[in-house]
Amino acid sequence: MPEGDTVRQAARRLDRALGGQVLTRCDLRVPRFATVDLTGRTVLEVIPRGKHLLTRVEGGVTVHSHLRMDGSWKVYGPAERWRGGPTHQIRAVLGTSGSTAVGYRLPVLDVLRTSDEHQAVGHLGPDLLGPDWDPGQALVNLLALPERPLGEALLDQRNLAGIGNVYKSELCFLLGVTPWTPVGALPADIVAHTPELARRLLVANQDRPNRSTTGREDHRLFVYGRAPRPCLRCGTPIRRAEQGDGSRPRPTYWCPTCQPGPAPP
Repeated sequence: MPEGDTVRQAARRLDRALGGQVLTRCDLRVPRFATVDLTGRTVLEVIPRGKHLLTRVEGGVTVHSHLRMDGSWKVYGPAERWRGGPTHQIRAVLGTSGSTAVGYRLPVLDVLRTSDEHQAVGHLGPDLLGPDWDPGQALVNLLALPERPLGEALLDQRNLAGIGNVYKSELCFLLGVTPWTPVGALPADIVAHTPELARRLLVANQDRPNRSTTGREDHRLFVYGRAPRPCLRCGTPIRRAEQGDGSRPRPTYWCPTCQPGPAPP
């Protein structure tokens, strides 16, 4: 599941493949941009912003994409077979003389002026893995709606950018509260600790091929995806329920013993 750490890894792969190279192929398979041709232009860089990817191209153009739940970018060599999915799932092809980047199942793909990138990512809060990281501002954002459940507040990219379903559940476990606990009901030391703990988790995983919050090889995550198996700490069966984020319900996992507080029946 793409979150801030995996999106950063994707940006690195794309930047290594395309950065500083001249595009020899540009095929954007969305109606609005189907006629856009960037061939002959040099890719300047590919950077992440939260869970967004910005591919900056010579001439002040940016190809903006977002992976959401199951989108991906794959990089292939000149003679390598494309294996990211069926052809009808391809939304973008950016090729150079040495590599081809293929975007599969991209729910968001658009082209804009680099000077207008704020239209796509300007709403985001401090990026947990970005140069703009500001834990103080992230905390202010989280506290802006004290009645909001912590899980929803963590998923809101306007508060802090980079957290998805996995880190939401893992963070709440490490903080010892349920994702349905209102932010304003959290002890002051816990809520103050939340932004930096979130950053530490993403930083620790930004170079790992397999995400881990436990430090263990046999069980890499404390709660996410583990219902109804026993909690790694206390043995209580992990529970699963849906929790909204303002757009749609998302799967949420927690230990009812290690994480006291409000929860679905």
